[in-house]
Amino acid sequence: MENETMTIKYEVEFLDYWHLSSGLSAGAKLDSTVVKDKDGLPYLSGKTLKGLVREMALNFKCDFIDNCFGVTTDKNDKCYEEGKQEKEGACYFSNATLDEKVADEIKKYNLQERLYDVIASTKIGQIENKDEVEGIAVDNSLREIEVVVPLTLEGTIDDVPTQHKENMIKALKMIKRMGLNRNRGLGRCNITVEVA
Repeated sequence: MENETMTIKYEVEFLDYWHLSSGLSAGAKLDSTVVKDKDGLPYLSGKTLKGLVREMALNFKCDFIDNCFGVTTDKNDKCYEEGKQEKEGACYFSNATLDEKVADEIKKYNLQERLYDVIASTKIGQIENKDEVEGIAVDNSLREIEVVVPLTLEGTIDDVPTQHKENMIKALKMIKRMGLNRNRGLGRCNITVEVA
């Protein structure tokens, strides 16, 4: 039936450090912190995942995008059509979180701080010397960000129209990196899917 929907369960296995920003800094210590729940555990927001999946979905037909992610009135969008009414998509993306048993163990032993590390980077400028060009750190360019150690999160996508199941799964599996500095090696991931 065309109106039938289903739930897709997925797991995101991060293979390296990753950083999904909270949009906050930690004063003089960190320039950017990761998003955490009330217990101090990292998670992937459903909104972030929905945006990444929609980006991958641009490789598919607009019918899939309009039904699952919503109709847009943005004239720069691939699926924009004059006169189409803006509407929300049918699919609901939950937050992806740690397995409940794993989360309980971490909280029980107060291990939250062990899930995080800090990495620093700086901009390198050049100073011309008589015989060679040397790289040197640019003043005031040191940046430190909080990152999460590699781990696995799980979540669901609810109300996926059955006729779009295959495209949703393909779009999910196309995501290979997410978060800040993904072009510099952070956030490599593998997504596996299970239909509920």
